[in-house]
Amino acid sequence: MSSAKPAFWLRCEMKSLERRAAITPTTAKQLIQAGFEIFVERDEQRIFNEKEYEDVGCKLVDHNSWSSAPTSIPIIGLKELPESTDPIPHTHIQFAHCFKQQSGWSKVLTRFHRGGGTLYDIETLTDENGRRVAAFGFHAGFTGAAAGALAVASARRGEVLGPLVPFETEDEMIQEVKERLGGSGKGVKALVIGALGRCGRGAIELFRKIGLDEDDIIKWDMAETARGGPFPEILEVDVFVNCILLNSRIPSFFTREQAITNGKERRLSVVVDVSCDTTNPFNPIPIYDINTTFTKPTVPVDVGDNPPLSVISIDHLPSLLPREASEQFSADLLETLLQFPDRRTSRVWTDAEKLFRQKMAEAVEAESD
Repeated sequence: MSSAKPAFWLRCEMKSLERRAAITPTTAKQLIQAGFEIFVERDEQRIFNEKEYEDVGCKLVDHNSWSSAPTSIPIIGLKELPESTDPIPHTHIQFAHCFKQQSGWSKVLTRFHRGGGTLYDIETLTDENGRRVAAFGFHAGFTGAAAGALAVASARRGEVLGPLVPFETEDEMIQEVKERLGGSGKGVKALVIGALGRCGRGAIELFRKIGLDEDDIIKWDMAETARGGPFPEILEVDVFVNCILLNSRIPSFFTREQAITNGKERRLSVVVDVSCDTTNPFNPIPIYDINTTFTKPTVPVDVGDNPPLSVISIDHLPSLLPREASEQFSADLLETLLQFPDRRTSRVWTDAEKLFRQKMAEAVEAESD
């Protein structure tokens, strides 16, 4: 198999319950109209079915077959590749989560070094202002707030939130959350930190759509947190949603000691850490140390005999709304994908590759120590 045209190979996602796609049928159609060839791996888990891709002119290929694709065709996906020691000769476009020395980072990058491949981390595709060209931030905040509201509804019944299942549509999600809260979110009080960013705006929008009064949606950003935490105001809401972009050490927003000391008066029952800096030593919410999952969405905080407190720390929250989240992300990414054939003259792509080369050299050095 080969392609004389510029092409992309959309791989399947191997993470359980990951139903999103980096390229949707809508975006694939626009790429094909621009002269690209789009190969799509069969994937029963993906929210978009095979016919939707076929109808716009994509070529279907076997499930998880990218390793046999021509190395001239870039492979595009979302989540990390499965762990392996196999060299990687292909060009990959994905969220790799290995440039900040996360767990296993050097092993991932040295696979590209040994295979001669290239990694363009979508997180590093930025415009002239340093802003990501495409991100799931809005839907991360939106779905994180929904999960938090569902956890509040469970807590009010003295229960623990059960497994979460992706919703087919936003309307379905909103109706489910409202029903669990007794018909409306009215009476729930929420605090969103990072309210001015994509993620924060998404959380605020969800709270509005489920019926919270505007006065009960407390919106904080850098100005409100400049005095440094911990913040007693967090104790006074039902759900706290953290949406910040963490780049350095900052004072903790909320601590376990606060939860215990003010336990009997504490209103807070749910913390949603959309930022998910779980293992980051700078994590400003040092009350938990594991990522949660759709199967088990909350982790309890040890607060003694005080009212229960739980944390939601799911690292792929937008998968709860896979269709809407994918359409928004893929549309945002389209312009940058169209530039890929001329990437040597595109600052977005050249900057991303330069960073990859730097991080790969660091990984090779780390592995040789």
